[in-house]
Amino acid sequence: MSEVLFEARGVHKSFGDLHVLKGVDLKVKKHEVVTLIGPSGSGKSTLLRCMNLLETPDEGELLWQGETLGYRAMTPAQINGHRARTGMVFQHFNLFPHRRAIENVMEGPVTVKGVSKAKARETAFQLLDRVGLADKAEAWPAQLSGGQKQRVAIARALAMKPDVLLLDEVTSALDVELIAGINELLADLASEGMTMVVVTHDINFAKRASNRVCFMDEGRIVERGLTEQVIDNPQAERAREFMAALTG
Repeated sequence: MSEVLFEARGVHKSFGDLHVLKGVDLKVKKHEVVTLIGPSGSGKSTLLRCMNLLETPDEGELLWQGETLGYRAMTPAQINGHRARTGMVFQHFNLFPHRRAIENVMEGPVTVKGVSKAKARETAFQLLDRVGLADKAEAWPAQLSGGQKQRVAIARALAMKPDVLLLDEVTSALDVELIAGINELLADLASEGMTMVVVTHDINFAKRASNRVCFMDEGRIVERGLTEQVIDNPQAERAREFMAALTG
C-alpha cells in the first residue's frame, strides 16, 4: 500500500460567521490523484488552501508523511518550505505580469530554493517545452492566451519539484477548446506518478485521471471512494442529485 503523503483530520475553517469546513478528514497517498467535486461553496477550494497553508485551519490536525504540521507555530520560512512541496495552481493563473513566461517559471527555484539563475533558466525552458510552450518562453503574460497562461502556471508549480500538485478549478476560466489540452497534460502527469489533489467540475477528467473521488457538500465530505463508484453509483442522496444535474 502506498505511503500516506498528506492527511487532514477534523479540519474546521470559518470566515466570520460562515463555517466553511466542518470537520473534514482526508488522506492522500503518494502517486495518487484525488478529485474533490461538489457544488460551489461546499468548501473544496478552502480545503485545498488549508493543505497549502494559504489558509490556517481553526481546528484540526494536518499531517505530512505522518508528522504533525504545527501550523499555528510555524515560522514564515517553514510555511514557505511546506508550500514549496505542495505546488498550487489557481483558477486565474496568478502569473507575474511584469515577468516573461520563463521568468515566471524561474522565480520560485531562484528565490525560495536558491537555485542559480542559469540552472533555473535551463530547467524552466525544459518545463515550458514539456507543457508545449517552448516557443513562448520570452513572451509576456499579456501576450498569452488563457490556456497558455495556465500551462505556464503548471510549469511554474512543477519547477519547485513538489511532492503534490494542488489544482483549483484550473480549467474553469478557459474556453471549451482549451480545456482538452490542459486535461491531457494533467492526465499525462498523473500517468507518470504525480500526486495530485484536483478541485474540478469536469467529470470526464475525474474519470480519466482520478484514483479516488470525494464529494463535498456544506463543508463536509459526504461520500468518498473509487472514481467509478462515486461518479457512476453514488450512495449519498445529495451526491446522486449533484451527479444527475452535472451529467444532464
